[in-house]
Amino acid sequence: MVSMNLEGRVALVTGASQGIGHACALTLARHGASIAVAARNQQKLEELAAAITASGGKAVAFPLDVADEDQVKSAVKAVISQFGKVDILVNNAGITRDQLVMRMKRADWDSVLATNLTSAYLCIQSVIPSMLKQRWGRIINITSIFGQMGQAGQANYAASKAGLIGLTMAIAREVASRNITSNAIAPGFIETSMTAALSDEFKQAAVKQIPLGRVGSPEDIANAVAFLASDEASYITGHVLNVNGGMLMG
Repeated sequence: MVSMNLEGRVALVTGASQGIGHACALTLARHGASIAVAARNQQKLEELAAAITASGGKAVAFPLDVADEDQVKSAVKAVISQFGKVDILVNNAGITRDQLVMRMKRADWDSVLATNLTSAYLCIQSVIPSMLKQRWGRIINITSIFGQMGQAGQANYAASKAGLIGLTMAIAREVASRNITSNAIAPGFIETSMTAALSDEFKQAAVKQIPLGRVGSPEDIANAVAFLASDEASYITGHVLNVNGGMLMG
């Protein structure tokens, strides 16, 4: 039985106000970690922190736009002054601005790259000193199946998510000697507010591509995050864990 005990660990989860980030925060808290939840929506963050606290956990909300470098630096500083350290970083914040490449506006390219990729670099850079000091850390980047196989109308999103995979591997090589691991999780089709906007037709077609015959839940991703954050995963680094129901193999 894998215990995945995270007692005494402090986790920072970005994009925690909804979907996968929300599930990650709840799951890591359930395994004993103290949680710093970060996102732009302060009200949703406060509700999440209150829910974790009510169930006996420890959580504090840190309103944050991850695309803003100064906000990232001051939020991480605030987290460390509140909790003393950051052991686990979950880079989950992400947006889409879909459009065929010939019609895509430069602003939509820039905003997706800033929120999905540059923010991960900024957050990693800010938490690394804390991890190096204690010689223990877990960096977990939430990428996407579309960063592995591409998707029409998502050149910006796919590029940002593919970039996250390269970032994950580069960081893994840089910090491995200090007992810090860096891994990515590539979700397939997950039921979130981001996918809720898609047509039923599209969803039915997508499910046909999934050998397990169903869309995933945010908890499917959160459980994988909890595993990679645990001591049980201490010999895994630079890895992309596919959690996609078999939609992409190999």
